[in-house]
Amino acid sequence: MCLILVAWQAHPAFPLVLAANRDEFHERPTQPMHWWTRPPVLAGRDDRGGGTWLAISRAGRLAAVTNYRDPDAVEAVPWRAACSRGALPLAWMETDESAPAFGARLAAEGGVYDGFNLLYGSSTEGLWYVSNRGAMEPQRLEPGFHAISNGPLNAPWPKAKWLRETLLEALRSPVVPLAGLLDALDDRRVPSDDALPRTGVPLDWERLLGAPFIVHPRYGTRASTALTVDGGGRARIAERRFDPDGQVCGSSAFRLDVPPPA
Repeated sequence: MCLILVAWQAHPAFPLVLAANRDEFHERPTQPMHWWTRPPVLAGRDDRGGGTWLAISRAGRLAAVTNYRDPDAVEAVPWRAACSRGALPLAWMETDESAPAFGARLAAEGGVYDGFNLLYGSSTEGLWYVSNRGAMEPQRLEPGFHAISNGPLNAPWPKAKWLRETLLEALRSPVVPLAGLLDALDDRRVPSDDALPRTGVPLDWERLLGAPFIVHPRYGTRASTALTVDGGGRARIAERRFDPDGQVCGSSAFRLDVPPPA
């Protein structure tokens, strides 16, 4: 996952609204979102690493991960970390730890992973954020609108700002349709060079990665996911999948009941 927009306790009818794009190499084998047997979660599956980028459970737990592009790490760390970041959402699903304790442990052990941002939480404990770059202590998300891309939480990258504005507009309606959120994620604008972040990749890749929705024969937006949870705990999830040309090649929709958000 490379872009996550979340509205937490910001809509009168939907305490949680999430919209996210997963960007990945097209050759990386992937299964669409489906129910897993072990652990019992709804998630897509990275068949190479065995993990996932976003998962939700009937117990009301949620987790989503992005990578963190760090110029210092790109220059100074030529090796690859031993552990897949896709294991992080599953670790939250399976732990008995509280949200702050889990985040503190990840912050302490974060060196075994490449750079990551993890959004995680539950109906009862709220939403939390932890990263192994920058400020590494877990943070509880305040009610409002938050964006996570490949830098710090709420970094004002153009693509995050654009989709935040779209999400704000969508939440002015008493109904938040999943299809509308998915359409909003299909934003292929590219920022001007002077607005791009500098994250240690070549400028041509910085341009490519600057769009909310990425289209490239080798690497691009593989899936968009939209999720809403209403005050009664009724969760609705939709996934839309894309081929290397940026064309829709599959979709799925799910409903489940979770404990109502506190």
